[in-house]
Amino acid sequence: MDRDLMALTMSAERQWLQSWQRGPTIEGNPLRRGEMAPDVELFAPDGAPVRLADAWADGPALVLLWRHLGCGCGRERARRLLEEMDGYEAAGLKVMVVAPGDPERVADYAERNGLTGRIMADPGYEAHRAFGLGHWSLEQVLYDDPEEFCDLKLETGRALQEERRTQGRPLVDDPWMQSGEFVVGGNGVIRVAYAYNYCEDYPNPRVFVTAARLSLT
Repeated sequence: MDRDLMALTMSAERQWLQSWQRGPTIEGNPLRRGEMAPDVELFAPDGAPVRLADAWADGPALVLLWRHLGCGCGRERARRLLEEMDGYEAAGLKVMVVAPGDPERVADYAERNGLTGRIMADPGYEAHRAFGLGHWSLEQVLYDDPEEFCDLKLETGRALQEERRTQGRPLVDDPWMQSGEFVVGGNGVIRVAYAYNYCEDYPNPRVFVTAARLSLT
């Protein structure tokens, strides 16, 4: 890891630890089917500005709002997404992953997880908030962890970070932010709104493929 990327990662680790101690604080109200999808400014991994609405400018799009760049569930979602991609493309669905973090960290994440060319950076979770996503509750995040984790103690958070750092996937960004995936038609209207109830609550790709085909008829 180069020095600039290391500095950005360390800053994102501090953000994670601060958010860990505060616990969930952001109430969400996810957008639903039939509502207009929001447009926000994102950044390509090379730092160039990109509009989210560009994703559905020429037809339906699947917008995936990632949790955080240190999440093991995100790595599994990336693996699943790559397996699903042929079906999405055959249905005329453009895929855009929106990930929290600086463009440099997102570029590194994309390379390590096979998402190059399909991922944009959103340093402040602006897209998540625009789509109405908020924080999961404690039980939605810590359902598979020891009971003592629910105290959100500083030493627990530091121990978790040290463990994940040695595994090469440091805990960064916001540990509580909800994930969501939205199929948006070429008219900008949300056709499918899928908000995760917990980290591993992966959607069925057939729902998205069917929505894309119906939006093109």
